[in-house]
Amino acid sequence: MMLQEGVSTSLHPVTALLPLINLCSLLDACSLCSQPMRTVAVLGGGIGGLAASYYLCRSPQVTKVIVLESSSRFGGWLWSTRRPDGAVFEHGPRGIRPAGAVGRNTLNMVDDLGLAGEILPVTYSHVASKNRYLYVDGQLHRMPSGLSGLLRTAPPFSRPLLFSVAMEILVKKSKKEDESIHSFVSRRLGKELADIAVDSLCRGVFAGDCRKLSVRSCFPVLYNAEQRRGSLTLGMLLGSGPTPVVPPGPLAQRSIKESWAQWSLSRGVESLPESITDYLQQSRRVQLHRDAAVKHISPSSSGWTIRLEDGVISADHIISALPAKALSSALPPACQSLIQELQDISTVTVAVVNLEYDGSILPVTGFGHLVPSSEDQGLLGVVYDSVPFPQHNRPNGQTTRLTVMMGGAWFQEEFGAPEAITEERLLARATEAVQRHLGVTAAPSWNRVALQRDCIPQYYQGHFRRVESMRSFIKENNLPLSLIGSSYDGVSVNDVIFSGRTAVEELLGTGL
Repeated sequence: MMLQEGVSTSLHPVTALLPLINLCSLLDACSLCSQPMRTVAVLGGGIGGLAASYYLCRSPQVTKVIVLESSSRFGGWLWSTRRPDGAVFEHGPRGIRPAGAVGRNTLNMVDDLGLAGEILPVTYSHVASKNRYLYVDGQLHRMPSGLSGLLRTAPPFSRPLLFSVAMEILVKKSKKEDESIHSFVSRRLGKELADIAVDSLCRGVFAGDCRKLSVRSCFPVLYNAEQRRGSLTLGMLLGSGPTPVVPPGPLAQRSIKESWAQWSLSRGVESLPESITDYLQQSRRVQLHRDAAVKHISPSSSGWTIRLEDGVISADHIISALPAKALSSALPPACQSLIQELQDISTVTVAVVNLEYDGSILPVTGFGHLVPSSEDQGLLGVVYDSVPFPQHNRPNGQTTRLTVMMGGAWFQEEFGAPEAITEERLLARATEAVQRHLGVTAAPSWNRVALQRDCIPQYYQGHFRRVESMRSFIKENNLPLSLIGSSYDGVSVNDVIFSGRTAVEELLGTGL
């Protein structure tokens, strides 16, 4: 989840024997893995790297943690603009879900960091939770919700959704080890639902194409429900397999009691990485380095030698929260098969345009609307930020904040090369969409355009095999290396934080 500058490769000339020599050095260095960790280097200071550092700090086994971030700020994609007049705008994730073990884990961390008083909860009964829209055939359509919504035919669908759900239980289980999300949903719930609802959902969550994305990696709950129960319906009712055990702390218990659907923080979600950074700075065991791009890592007698532009750092173990391609550029030639697997993980670029309008300009109220690829490939969706989080509006005078998301898997096709696109063109496309979709004729009173390059990894079919192969290579060669972050085990904030926790538990052999 972290914006990384390109990491250039600075490798020694490769000879026929060098890969073998390097690999032998790595194997020797890894005898340290069975000993208490002295120094752990965390590559990347986005939310994944910060979370891993946070969990490392809570163990007496680690004497030093070195965090290396290539940019000038920590937090990665968790990026909030706070205007002097009190308005808050998000350029990355906004609402975070509290559900499940990973959601409880994040809330436990928020509680431990002393941020409970800054929580802005949105309950399931809130209009932002109940009203979500699709823009299809030039119109906004409210997504069916509740039993009554399932029982009646609601445009843009041609039949009640309950019919698809009822028939799903009769569909035979697939024997494939993976499948595209579109194929999976078409087979079990019908092509119409896949073409409209699921296509839109995948564009909203992954900025990706559901015809390429893996159901097993993107929606493991659905895949496991079919494999274990033979039906999504039965899987939802009876459970689809074991989940991590994370006891809820006071804040997580409150989220359950009050039925939260999502939450944010009063000063924006960037408050979370800022608080973790403050926590780490207060620890005498952590060194935080900004503007410290990793150029090359190589085996040494003590684990790894990490080369930066202006120096060298030694570490017993590396936890990499770098994007997969950035890590691949820094690895030694002995890791060629791992390098290739890392390079095969694709990413997409998303344009995020924040808009503020004077007055109340929305024709409907809700969380926002998504746009299927059949309607407009370049326009992913519009979030009505002022509805779920009115606390982020400026306190004086009524305003409406919107965020327009564009590009994703279709960026190149719709806008050309990211390095050549202008902010003016993206702003014009965003304001035109707001006018066309929402009937807003006024010009925005404020705007901010952020081009988030390579921000969301794409888990294409077979992704789980690729991740298994990478981790098998690391284990078989006893490499003192852990892979965390959005490139591997989930792209949500909760998933990335939990991947940091999991890596630390596996490294130290203890629960946290």
